[in-house]
Parts: sequence; structure tokens; C-alpha cells
Amino acid sequence: MIRVESLTRTYGELKAVDRVSFEIGQGEIVGLLGHNGAGKTTIMKMLTGFLEPSGGDIEIDGLDIAADREGVQSRIGYLPENDPLYPEMTVIDYLDYAAALHGVAEAERPARIREALEKTGLAPKAADTVATLSRGYRQRVGVAQAILHQPKVLILDEPTNGLDPTQVQHMRELIRDLAENATVILSTHILQEVQAVCDRVLIIRDGEMALDATMEQLRAGKRLLVTVGAPPEQALPIFEAVEGVGSVEKAGEQGRGFALVEKAGEQGRGFAFAGKAGEQGRGFAFVIEVQEDQALEDVASRVARMICQAGLDLYALRPEVRDLETVFAEISVQ
Repeated sequence: MIRVESLTRTYGELKAVDRVSFEIGQGEIVGLLGHNGAGKTTIMKMLTGFLEPSGGDIEIDGLDIAADREGVQSRIGYLPENDPLYPEMTVIDYLDYAAALHGVAEAERPARIREALEKTGLAPKAADTVATLSRGYRQRVGVAQAILHQPKVLILDEPTNGLDPTQVQHMRELIRDLAENATVILSTHILQEVQAVCDRVLIIRDGEMALDATMEQLRAGKRLLVTVGAPPEQALPIFEAVEGVGSVEKAGEQGRGFALVEKAGEQGRGFAFAGKAGEQGRGFAFVIEVQEDQALEDVASRVARMICQAGLDLYALRPEVRDLETVFAEISVQ
């Protein structure tokens, strides 16, 4: 659906975007992240045809933006961070005006407007002037105008900006619903929103692509966190002898005991360990790096078996889970 190859934008000697490449498939929800000034907005402006690239290629729905800018733009719905609304217009009049700008046939406009109002929860506000709306409702009007022409690509810049928790949840559901018929690029500073709705993340740093990974890949670490009742000189040789273990490091000491509890959900099969109130225990924590060609669950099973065979107290064994905030922080300091 979207193919970007060596996309570059320069301002004199400054390279705002430097040879960025990626592909996004139909129906994907992709988060575009980066600090202020990283190049996100410049990329979005080039994708929408608002800004001409200094180099590279953009292809959307099989069309080259350099050869058919209008054709590409007709396939895109765009919500800028500061949506340029007309405060004196009513919501329905503004959407009718936006539909005309999007090239929606006059006979089709009532149905398209009604659908957009329903999807964004704006029906009760249809006759209100934009000036009387809260920031959250104005944001909904911006989303409504972006979907009037049923675009194949939606580019949303800070779509949950100004929304209360209930409205945020509604917006998440709306984005997922829109992704059934469109590809969605979502740019936001709220990492929780990306984790909640996106399938994949692109992180831009200093104009360059720093990360392109699915959310599943980000969550799936290759390390185990283990706490046992044995000091390093006793535990390290046991861990290092386990098939699939790459390296082991001592992480620290724990001051309490742990109880085993079953853990279900996105981590798949396995167990986590929770603190057991009232027990005093002493454990030594270790970080085990799993070899790339080994499955994390298989190595965890072997580690647990070896600990039991050695007669050691096992207090905790769990995979390291890295969230998007951790990954973003790591990339930012590189």
C-alpha cells in the first residue's frame, strides 16, 4: 500500500530526513515516533504531497506521488496536529464543505457525512458551531473530515490530543475500525496510545530510521530474569551449563521470598513469580541471555529443571518484558 524508498529532505545543509525507507501493508496500523525535530512531521508532509522530497520515492496504492500527486492525495485522509477548523461554521456545514473539497459527489455527501458523524460520535453536536465545541470534540471533527471520502490511507497526527479517558478509548476503537478498510499511520507523543492500537512502530532519530519493528518483536526479549537461593560462585556454573544460554550476569540480591503463580495472556505459556507476604527469603538475581537460535520458553524450562536438579531454591523465573517506553529511551540515548 505504501512504499517509501530513500526519502530525503534537505534545507540548505540541514538534512531533516535522511534516506528513510519503509513499506506498510494494507490494513496495518503503524506508529510514527520520534522526539520533536526528529523528522516525523516532515515525513508526513511529504507523504501527503504537501512537501516535495529532495530525493527518494513515494508510492501509495501503486501511484508514484511525483507523477500523480492529485491521485495520491485523493486516497489520503489527513488529520494535522492543529486541525484548521472554521469556528463560525456548524459541524455539519463544515463537513459538507470538507466533503466538497475532497471531491465527494453532491448526491453522496449526506450519506458520507451521516456516516462520519456516527463513527466519531458527533451526531449530537452536528448543529453546533465549531467555536462552542470542547477541544476533544474539535479533534473528532478533524477525524470526521479526514474519513469523509473513504480514504485508503489515514495519516493522523496526535489524534487523541485533548481527549478525556472515555474519548481516548472511543478514538482507539475508531482507529481499529478504520483500519479494516484503510492503512493508518499514527504519530503521537503518547507511547501508551501506540502500544494500545498499533501493529508496528517506526522510530525516527535525527532524520534517520532508528527502528522498524512490530509490537510483538519489541515485547519479545531474549533474556530471562532468575532469582535463586545460591551465590554467584555456585549458581553461575549451573546456568552456563544449560543448553541455549549465551551469557549470565549477576543482577543483585532480593530480600523476600516468592510464590509461583500461573501467568496467561500475550506472553504465552509459562509462569511468573509474585512476592509472598510474610516470608523472609534471600535470593541472588541473575540475567540470562538466551542464544538467538533458541526459543525463550525452551531455555526457561531447561534452566528451571537444572536448578531443581541441583537442589537450589528457585524464587523467580520470568522473561524480560520490554515496553515501548524502554525501547524508545534506549534509542534516544544511542
